[in-house]
Amino acid sequence: MLHGGEESAVGDEVVGRIVARVLQREAGDRGHAIHEIIGETLFHERSRLEGTTGPRADADDAFYKRVARSLAGPGAAPGAALVREVVRHYTVEIRGHFDPRVYAVATRVLPAGLNALLNGLSPLHVLTRARDLPSIEENVVLDGEIETLRSLANVGTVILAPTHSSNLDSLLLGFAIFRMGLPPFSYGAGLNLFTNPLTSFFMNHLGAYTVDRSKTDPLYRSTLKEFATALLERGHHNLFFPGGTRSRSGAVETHLKKGLLGTGLTAFKNNLRSKKPRPRIFIVPATATYPLVLEAKSLIVDFLERTGKGRYVRSEDEFNIVRRWVEFLSGLLRLRLRIPLVIGKPFDPFGNDVDASGASHDARGRPVDPARYLMADGALVDDQARDAEYTSELAARLLKAYRADNVALAPAVLAFAIFELLRRESPRLDLYRLLRRVGPEAPLPAAAVGEEVSALVAEIRAMARDGRIRIGDESIDPNVVVRRGLETFRTYHAVPVIDRQGDHFRIRDANLAFYYRNRLDGYGLRGSTPLAGADP
Repeated sequence: MLHGGEESAVGDEVVGRIVARVLQREAGDRGHAIHEIIGETLFHERSRLEGTTGPRADADDAFYKRVARSLAGPGAAPGAALVREVVRHYTVEIRGHFDPRVYAVATRVLPAGLNALLNGLSPLHVLTRARDLPSIEENVVLDGEIETLRSLANVGTVILAPTHSSNLDSLLLGFAIFRMGLPPFSYGAGLNLFTNPLTSFFMNHLGAYTVDRSKTDPLYRSTLKEFATALLERGHHNLFFPGGTRSRSGAVETHLKKGLLGTGLTAFKNNLRSKKPRPRIFIVPATATYPLVLEAKSLIVDFLERTGKGRYVRSEDEFNIVRRWVEFLSGLLRLRLRIPLVIGKPFDPFGNDVDASGASHDARGRPVDPARYLMADGALVDDQARDAEYTSELAARLLKAYRADNVALAPAVLAFAIFELLRRESPRLDLYRLLRRVGPEAPLPAAAVGEEVSALVAEIRAMARDGRIRIGDESIDPNVVVRRGLETFRTYHAVPVIDRQGDHFRIRDANLAFYYRNRLDGYGLRGSTPLAGADP
């Protein structure tokens, strides 16, 4: 974990690597590469800053105006110096400010703080009622390859690669890492988490580094990747979300961003070159399944707006409203709802299985030396196309693991059953027309819903036996699925997603029913075809 002078040392190392790479390209491009790179940076950053306000935007605008003057003005600064200045600007923004003292305090305060949120308490009540609060350990249920993860953290460097449903993931995963007895992880967190006053202080001091997804400049992306690579080479365990951003549709990730994912392979190769004593890098999937999602309302509207080409208007993000945090988390506690967090089977950077000792095994279970994947004629060889293919294979393994470790919870099962019944009644309607049609005025007989849930539960149980999905205890009995699903949908959202009136079920919020239904999208349940689309 970076602290003290190490922050500056890593920053200097990243700057030096990027500048050296640019100069190498410059040498082979007859002196045009540097000006093109700086010009591209100015274009992307000026486009990003258009219409953006605030102290950070103002500072960035002033910085790039100065870079532009240095590039084109009289006595123009040397190109390499400008690249160095821009990369350092990016590095200072990206790097975190880990403080062991803050971490020590936070790991004591975090469980109590989350317990307080789970009970809807104000900070003033925490001190007087802390002893009476139920433990958060009752709500976050850890499962899977926990002992293997602990073992691998002692023999190499770990990349924890979770699914991403909510901004609460960062807090819950931080708590889980501490609870599993692991050292603090560095992790890439979206810039929005640093603007929320409730989380920014801890994010800035617990090992988080910023990832600004609004930046499209290739030089920024190269700097971010190099920063993550340098951390891994120094033996800092890392956590980042390969899906990039939160799932907008509610579905489990269907594709991954391979930029940061490929840093594991690069760091392993660099470790071999420098003969590090513990060169191995391990990638461990993790799947968090929420019965309710704090930002579900705004996420699904965002998804429908994007896929519906402007037919929907984006709403504000519920994550940034403290009152909604309290309502959401207190609802979880009131019904004793569980958030399963499954630690998956680990992989090496090439997608091979890894055992608890750190040994890699191929698809037939035979031991393999991962270093041989990077060699030709007994020497390490750089090959971007080859490495990209390895990372694609790793991504495919992660996606399969996410699906297998996804837990079918009652709200998703009930939403899927009802939504599919309505879908089969109107097979010619596209998604957007179907969502407009679905509502309280389109009731479904309770008997039909019960039959659909029973058939769906039987199918999910068969899939769980084959290891293609996991099933929660509450989802084994169809009657419990219906009861628990209805109870859950009444706890947090302003309008119950689904309710029952007499002998009929009604969808009260079609968008949210679609969102929760999508957690089981893509499994082919009940002969369904995907509705959520390729973009999660």
